[in-house]
Amino acid sequence: MSAEKRIQRALLSVTDKTGLVEFAQALAGYGVELVSTGGTARALREAGLIVKDISELTGFPEMLDGRVKTLHPKVHGGLLYIRGNPEHEAAVAAHGIDPIDMVVVNLYAFEKTAAQAGVAFGHLIENIDIGGPSMVRSAAKNFEDVAIVTRVSDYPALIEEMKSAHGASLSRETRWRLARQAFSLTAAYDTAIANTLDRIADAPAPELAAVLDGSSLPTTLRINLPLAQSLRYGENPHQRAALYADGSGLGIAGARQLQGKELSFNNIVDLDACWELVQEFDEPAAIIMKHTNPCGAATGSTILEAYNKALACDPVSAFGGVIGINREVDGDAAAEIAKLFVEAIAAPGFSAEARERFTSKKNLRLVEVRSAPPRPVVKHVSGGLLMQDADTGRVNTAALDPGLKVVTWRPPTAEELRSLLFAWRVCKHVKSNAIVYAKDGQTLGVGAGQMSRVDAARFGAMKAVLPLKGCVAASDAFFPFSDGLEAVAAAGATAVIQPGGSVRDEEVIAAADKLGMAMVFTGMRHFRH
Repeated sequence: MSAEKRIQRALLSVTDKTGLVEFAQALAGYGVELVSTGGTARALREAGLIVKDISELTGFPEMLDGRVKTLHPKVHGGLLYIRGNPEHEAAVAAHGIDPIDMVVVNLYAFEKTAAQAGVAFGHLIENIDIGGPSMVRSAAKNFEDVAIVTRVSDYPALIEEMKSAHGASLSRETRWRLARQAFSLTAAYDTAIANTLDRIADAPAPELAAVLDGSSLPTTLRINLPLAQSLRYGENPHQRAALYADGSGLGIAGARQLQGKELSFNNIVDLDACWELVQEFDEPAAIIMKHTNPCGAATGSTILEAYNKALACDPVSAFGGVIGINREVDGDAAAEIAKLFVEAIAAPGFSAEARERFTSKKNLRLVEVRSAPPRPVVKHVSGGLLMQDADTGRVNTAALDPGLKVVTWRPPTAEELRSLLFAWRVCKHVKSNAIVYAKDGQTLGVGAGQMSRVDAARFGAMKAVLPLKGCVAASDAFFPFSDGLEAVAAAGATAVIQPGGSVRDEEVIAAADKLGMAMVFTGMRHFRH
């Protein structure tokens, strides 16, 4: 068979009509006969194109509110028969089936429909496309003879290839690429449907809202994400790596890189950890992250103030880290940040002045990020996957209510309480065992990833550059013995926030009372492995 195949008849049936008219005009200009359905046919006719209705091709009307229009032997026979196969040629001739050489289709927007608040169950079900995926699969299976076009972004390149071929032909290489894309589309589409319906426990009446149950984990875990970017290597040069994204354009996977070298595997992991932490704060905040642990975190009245406070916590460890900021980076902040060697900065935006300040840092990656909603956390284990809810637990109040419990005779002062709440939010994002020393919206010392909590307390104090006297401390889990609390007190902390729940809580509380410390229980643990 010839590697190139001429396109003589194309079937167009699309939901997304972006670029449709221009693409169809190009096909018509190459002498391609256009066959179409419903709204697609109307759009093409309104543009002045000659279009044959699908009912003319099949000899059968569209029916059942459009549920049946392309599910017909004259459609699928025209797509699936192997050109040059004598038996196939005889069969299509006997039944009057004309070849269809190209299908241009995109599917009902099921995910968009499912995302609508209060969508009626019947409307959700009606947005499950049947004919579209069937045509996609038929055309893709017979890619040797048929081109299947499922992406609007492919239109310009296909027009150019057909133009250069001088006869509306497409190469086998192109048809194979399009077929692979098509099977990926139908796999992702079916995954989206299955995942959505899996969250509806009982089928309600069609007119009732489809209540998506977010309280339970899926009965079958289906993951289908397209390749977003091949990476040079993984955590180490001998490991292969790639980034896969959901296409939403949200979060670190969907971020827009404005300048700098290609992001590495480690950059992406660190940026994600950094971005998660900086999103904990409503006020201007800056985080400096190294190996998924914060070496500096702070809030301030401006981004510049927050950054300077974060850097002051551990300027040595900050070298070569990544930075997360929850406001647009302005020129003043950029001028200061540019003095430090960092790998990447994630922020909602960068002002023109900031972009100009960073131009001399050619390798510095600037990443513009839009926040993504929390999603379940998935981790690989040998033989399977672990899945859990995102840790969205927060202590939001600045007043002592049932969310916080003072367990010592002395309550924290208003200043201590503000610092405790700040330290607690940071500690949530530090690898366990974790102790965070903080004061006035600034981390002073971070003890991360230690095998014992008392070592985490001592290590955090040892790392501190700034004075710890009068600071507060946060622990991601309870103190199993009083020695950890005593180490925190010896470092200079006057108040502690921790989950509580140890069998030795009374012993730890007594030690705090003896030391004159204030201690608050949250009833919430934040292990992070």
